[in-house]
Amino acid sequence: MESHKNVFQKFETSHIKKIIMVASGKGGVGKSTVASGIALSLANQGYNVGLLDADIHGPSIPTLFHVTNIALESIQKDGDTKIVPFERHKIKIMSIGFFVESHKAVVWRGPMVTKVLNQLMNDTDWGDLDYLIIDTPPGTGDVHITLLQQYAISGVVLVTTPQKVALADVHKAIDMFRSPKIGAPVLGIVENMAWFSPHNHPEEKYYIFGQGGGKLLAEEWNIPLLSHIPIHEKVRDYCDEGEVQKIVDDSILSKPFNNLVNKIK
Repeated sequence: MESHKNVFQKFETSHIKKIIMVASGKGGVGKSTVASGIALSLANQGYNVGLLDADIHGPSIPTLFHVTNIALESIQKDGDTKIVPFERHKIKIMSIGFFVESHKAVVWRGPMVTKVLNQLMNDTDWGDLDYLIIDTPPGTGDVHITLLQQYAISGVVLVTTPQKVALADVHKAIDMFRSPKIGAPVLGIVENMAWFSPHNHPEEKYYIFGQGGGKLLAEEWNIPLLSHIPIHEKVRDYCDEGEVQKIVDDSILSKPFNNLVNKIK
């Protein structure tokens, strides 16, 4: 695994053993669902897990966990005011979506995004965590740079779908994460939507978005291919209903998610 020298001063996060970013070069590849699945699988294995929704302009985690329109509590701790994260399915969850109305646009420039991101990271009472999973926005922008410069990131999981248009953007993300100045170890690639398997016929595979793209990307960059996650018609129902925890209980999806987390622990 590649090493990185970083000259930036980082915030102290000794209470968090590992911070893992989940990223993608392109939107719409199911990154938030994968991040949620990683957090849920780790929690089911008995780890203390936090999940930070760092997609400031388009937070999805509150919808996936059905925790919209809630009021978070604040406590005094060591002379500072801390926000108590919402806890569901044994995961401590924080998102900007808890503080803004779901239909309102977040119209902020980079400096404001960075300020709010640092507040979500540092002003949340995470307690002692084994893992903090961070769901990041698409691309290679302010959120990613802030996290890489200011926090001790243990590793990055990259999510792609098989088709070329998604793979092209992941190349750019890998290039950023391998930067000697701000990079972090790339733990591997997850090929999401790898094929379609009907719920009643899980043995059938239909390669709707092509086949083998994740494998080619992994071989080109010499990065592990962590898991193939199929399209499953129940996923839309689980996510839209705010019951994302069902993806790790589903007979088709539980195995690829468990394989994934066992490779990055």
